[in-house]
Amino acid sequence: MADLSLYVGLIGNVISVLLFLSPVPTFWRIIKHGSTEEYESLPYICTLLNSLLWTYYGLIKPGELLVATVNGFGVVVEAIYVILFLVYAPKHLKVKSAVLAGLLDVGFFGTAVLVTQLALEGEARMNAIGFLGAGLNIIMYGSPLAAMGTVVRSKSVEYMPFLLSFFILLNSGIWTFYAFLLRDYYLGVPNGTGVLLGLMQLVLYGIYRNSKTSESGVVCSADEIEDGLLHEPLVSASS
Repeated sequence: MADLSLYVGLIGNVISVLLFLSPVPTFWRIIKHGSTEEYESLPYICTLLNSLLWTYYGLIKPGELLVATVNGFGVVVEAIYVILFLVYAPKHLKVKSAVLAGLLDVGFFGTAVLVTQLALEGEARMNAIGFLGAGLNIIMYGSPLAAMGTVVRSKSVEYMPFLLSFFILLNSGIWTFYAFLLRDYYLGVPNGTGVLLGLMQLVLYGIYRNSKTSESGVVCSADEIEDGLLHEPLVSASS
């Protein structure tokens, strides 16, 4: 069983790394244009917080090194995204993003580490961080619900790309299996939620995949569809 969990965790690491790197085209576009345009920084800031929490969780809980390593990679990648956003964002978005990053990635995470280190120990500490990470994961996995609502209203999947939905399902599925092998409910519950929502997205894609019109009934250009993909909210690459 231990060998199986190791192999499953390694597969999960590979998939998660690919998901962490999926926004690279977005930021390459931002660098080329010299502006973040109207893109939002909140998904990247939240993903950074999520990766920080799960890295901490993986480090303090025995047997969860694979969780720590992949999320440690995620911390580096997401920090780069946030820094690039701060460099290229318009002034008003730059200030807003800096405040959010300071409050969430520095303030909230720092407080969580300080409180759990000083007030808790052993299993209580692991449970507290696992609970925070699981709660944030469920919120992030729920972020595509708005896009799913748009698909139903517009009867078009132009803003819900198949590959992103598929890999989110694959990622959450492998980590759910990993959590089952280790009997880790804090990993299992949010990723199980991700599996359910991922399946719902693929079902909607199957229903509306032949429609190519927007809500207004106008066929969208390739650039408009690309903009929609780049605005797609991120979800956690691993948990």
